[in-house]
Amino acid sequence: MASTVSFSVDSPRGPRTVSVAYERTGSGEPLLLLHGIGHHHQAWDPVLPALAPERDVIAVDLPGFGASPALPDGVPYGLGSVVPVLGALCQALGVDRPHVAGNSLGGLLALELGREKLVRSVTALSPAGFWTQGERRYAFATLRAMRQGALAMPMPLIEGLSRSAAGRAALTSTIYARPGRRSPEAVVSETVALREAAGFHETLAVGRTVAFTDDVPGLPVTVAWGSRDRLLLRRQGIRAKHTIPGARLVRLPGCGHVPMNDDPALVARVILDTSR
Repeated sequence: MASTVSFSVDSPRGPRTVSVAYERTGSGEPLLLLHGIGHHHQAWDPVLPALAPERDVIAVDLPGFGASPALPDGVPYGLGSVVPVLGALCQALGVDRPHVAGNSLGGLLALELGREKLVRSVTALSPAGFWTQGERRYAFATLRAMRQGALAMPMPLIEGLSRSAAGRAALTSTIYARPGRRSPEAVVSETVALREAAGFHETLAVGRTVAFTDDVPGLPVTVAWGSRDRLLLRRQGIRAKHTIPGARLVRLPGCGHVPMNDDPALVARVILDTSR
């Protein structure tokens, strides 16, 4: 069951209260898990059994996604606001410089946390921010189409599609290379999360000008990319390696944009290797 923590953050209009839903399990050094746009913390469920025996795992619903409310007025969705929110979240949970792993938007946030020296290590799975403008426009158009599709479908149709491998592929093949492996319940849940994501439009709006251009020296960094990523093409991993020369660049064979479900054992091993 998810828990919720509330804490105060600064804003140009004065202190604001932010609430974040999260699931915490396991023992060991702390590990923060950050999902992508339109998703929720359950994206990490396939890898939790392998991570929890070695790490105190905190899987977060980013503000405006999953069960976390939208950011309050005066706190925008840009990196300059969300990264301090995540830092304040760690303080509220009593966690000092966790390891962090993130996927897509979460991967970009993980790298920003590393750049700010707020974490011990970074594992970024298909992180945003290494695109050309054409690649970004393609990714954003795809995400908007996914969102519109989720909004347009009535729940009985979503539930019906989830019951067959072909239906699950229709709903999720953009982000998974092996959508048939996703359970019907998970597919329904994440489709609902996409349609109800309060922070979706604001996050895309600020993302138009986002590019990650700084090195992340002084801590272990792994950038991993699925060989079958259809949303953020794998050549972006080469750009990430040029930007962060000390990073380990890992190929995830047979994995899509959200690799945790396509190959949980491989993804867990990559995260644990980086955080050792």
